[in-house]
Amino acid sequence: MQRVEPADATRPVILVVDDTPEALRFLTTTIESAGMTVLIAIDGLAALALLKNITPDLILMDAVMPNLDGFETTLRIKAIPAFQHLPIIFMTGLTETEHVVRGLNAGGIDFVSKPIVIEELLARIRVHLATARVAHGSQLALDMSGRPALAVDGTGEPQWLTPAASAMLERLFPGWSCASGGLPMPFLAALRVLQASPPMPGARVTVAAGDRTLEAGLLRNTAADQWVFRLTERHEGEEQAMLAAQHGLTSREAEVLLWISRGKQNREVSEILEISPRTVNKHLEQIFEKMGVENRASATAIAVTTLTR
Repeated sequence: MQRVEPADATRPVILVVDDTPEALRFLTTTIESAGMTVLIAIDGLAALALLKNITPDLILMDAVMPNLDGFETTLRIKAIPAFQHLPIIFMTGLTETEHVVRGLNAGGIDFVSKPIVIEELLARIRVHLATARVAHGSQLALDMSGRPALAVDGTGEPQWLTPAASAMLERLFPGWSCASGGLPMPFLAALRVLQASPPMPGARVTVAAGDRTLEAGLLRNTAADQWVFRLTERHEGEEQAMLAAQHGLTSREAEVLLWISRGKQNREVSEILEISPRTVNKHLEQIFEKMGVENRASATAIAVTTLTR
């Protein structure tokens, strides 16, 4: 028996760092309308805290902010090896050459001037996303070499498996061998269903394997049509316990967050857990506060990261 989690179309994740509520609302609406997922941080410190849990595809960074400005925030981000590939575009009304040079020296890859011209902003985002994904995809297999991970093509046929992934599949599906050249049929079928509607990074499929459950979380769909997954074995109730322990949630809050992370809307969560939609909203408010996030997208991204570590 297999279960495929609902998934949206592939949506790049954009972190917007700006201290102005009006700008955050405008950019969120604009970028999400262009088919991308937006995470928000109200200052540099909030951005650094968010990056401890998730890695977006691109950052839009306001240059002038209180406490920690965009230049210093970018310097701190780029000092972390895992974020060397992460493109950062500055948004600023400061157009003097010295400010442009300062932003580029800090690690920024581009500038857009305020007031923002929408067509220009979206064009720059798409160009830098494409460049970053090609560069990052070539390194991903090496980064995953010691973990249970694999890559398949658009038809679900394997391109590479790490030794840990091969050993896991052989253990969970007796009789299957890496030498067979394909994947175990229940797992392959689940992947193909997921691929039929290209999902966003973080989408997952789960397949029953005896008294265990195999979970495959999508890490990246590269420009070369390479789908990279991280594999995890799960026990019943393990995910809920992980979320509760990692983020200081009650058991019911962890249940709500788990279903939200699987793409369920509030109405669906209320039906699954047999509680009112109003109660779901109250739980979400507590979850956002405890996790230190501003919106549902940020909480979901952090939850997915927690469950795929």
